[in-house]
Amino acid sequence: MNWNQVVNPFNNMVLSSLVAVLPILFIFWALAIKKMKGYQASLIAVGIAILLAVLVYSMPVKLALLTTTNGALYGLFPIGWIVVCAVFLFNLTVESGQFEIIKHYMASITADRRLQALLIAFSFGSFLEGTAGFGAPVAITAAMLVGLGFNPLYAAAICLIANTAPVAFGAIGIPITVASQVTSIPEMAISKTVGRTLPILSVLIPFYLVVLVAGFKNAKPVLPAILVSGISFAFLQWFSSNFLGPALPDVIAGIGSIVSLVVFLKFWKPQKIWRFADEVHPVMQMEKKYSHGQIARAWSPFILLTLMVIAWGMQPVKEALNATGTVEFAFPGLHHAINDSSGKPVPHIYKFNFLSAAGTAIFIAALIAIPLIGLRYSEGARIFVKTLKQLKYPLITIMSVLGFAYILNDSGITMTMAQALANTGFLFPFFAPVLGWLGVFITGSDTSANALFGKLQAATASSIGVDPVVTVAANVSGGVVGKMISPQSIAVAAAAGNLVGRESELFRFTVKHSFFMLVFICLLVLAQAYVVSWIIPNY
Repeated sequence: MNWNQVVNPFNNMVLSSLVAVLPILFIFWALAIKKMKGYQASLIAVGIAILLAVLVYSMPVKLALLTTTNGALYGLFPIGWIVVCAVFLFNLTVESGQFEIIKHYMASITADRRLQALLIAFSFGSFLEGTAGFGAPVAITAAMLVGLGFNPLYAAAICLIANTAPVAFGAIGIPITVASQVTSIPEMAISKTVGRTLPILSVLIPFYLVVLVAGFKNAKPVLPAILVSGISFAFLQWFSSNFLGPALPDVIAGIGSIVSLVVFLKFWKPQKIWRFADEVHPVMQMEKKYSHGQIARAWSPFILLTLMVIAWGMQPVKEALNATGTVEFAFPGLHHAINDSSGKPVPHIYKFNFLSAAGTAIFIAALIAIPLIGLRYSEGARIFVKTLKQLKYPLITIMSVLGFAYILNDSGITMTMAQALANTGFLFPFFAPVLGWLGVFITGSDTSANALFGKLQAATASSIGVDPVVTVAANVSGGVVGKMISPQSIAVAAAAGNLVGRESELFRFTVKHSFFMLVFICLLVLAQAYVVSWIIPNY
């Protein structure tokens, strides 16, 4: 006998919505006001969600515990695996001494902290989002900035904020692909619509980042570099999403903005190099010269990372790896045991794709890099064990956050909040990005948010006479600004920036920026629906 998901447990949508939002409000309260540690807040949130599911939504205790366990396992693999491998690779470069050469090289391009943030957090992070996604970009770029001497809190925060515009096309365009699958709207139409929304944000984010790093007054002197970074990225993001499809915008725009900025800095330099006021060694020792071979060797872990992740993203490679290295099974006691609000059984297939997972690509890159950077494999094993100990609490946080997401989704709590927003009628296009934002906040993934709300977005838009591609694309676009405050993303950034226990500070830093960008996207989507509808592609 299957359990039927409940959407309106009190037969009153207002009351049901107020109760459904309680676990989300707890997360905000625990991190922003109570300043709890991330793993504590997430574990308590899971408990609240389970109680709500059982007592209010009448979900059987067994199903509530099973779906939470399923989510926790997904948090451990593949998400936790990516974080472990990314931090392991970074730790290898640090303990081998190669990161000192990387720091020197970055200073030879520019010692200016504002421009380093643009190159690493924005451009390189976007490239990594396009190839790997699922937390890898924030984990790697935050660790790199901390290694360069950035304040850990600022490093993690600006990497979270930088990782907004590229999220929609992350992991070779998977969020767009999923949105297309669940709505039957052509992939290219969604790609074009998102590609006519996010480039506006992409132009603004580099300036936004530099203001966060150095303040408005110190952002103005590097405005030419900011414009080169933002405009080159936005143009290539628009061009590739509108003419090539959703798979490559981040890769092309990320590489393009890196090349554009590096070439520009060959001909233009800021009048004054800006550094943090509290830097112990504000002047990099530039008299020491490294050969091209030494520089290539130091960068080899990240070069290998890039090559491996690109290879892992190719469909033929992915299919071959899945064919030989995947264990897939229906989750016992849970698979098809829940009917969604439309009466359709919900599948719960756990996929342990240990070869094709992005974390495995990073791990293999790290293994190949060990002898290249002058370490023995015994030393590599020691560093790996050290990395696992370092990430003990972040992994607990990630697992509980994913358990939280699964119980909210399977119990019907998430759909209660979605239905409440869908009842806004004419104003629904304004609130459509909020659904995407909410989905990413809960699940930590734009892909999951699109799978969750894509169909609802399309159906609601059609019922009010708006082209459904507008609201489906809004779900994608709204989701990107929810990424920076998702508990999963906060946990990943905290782990990479060595901020375990300070997740609440990170959340309070990013939450206001998330709300600001969300309102901006809501207004853009409302304009697309009713004012500049000519911008919607024909399909």
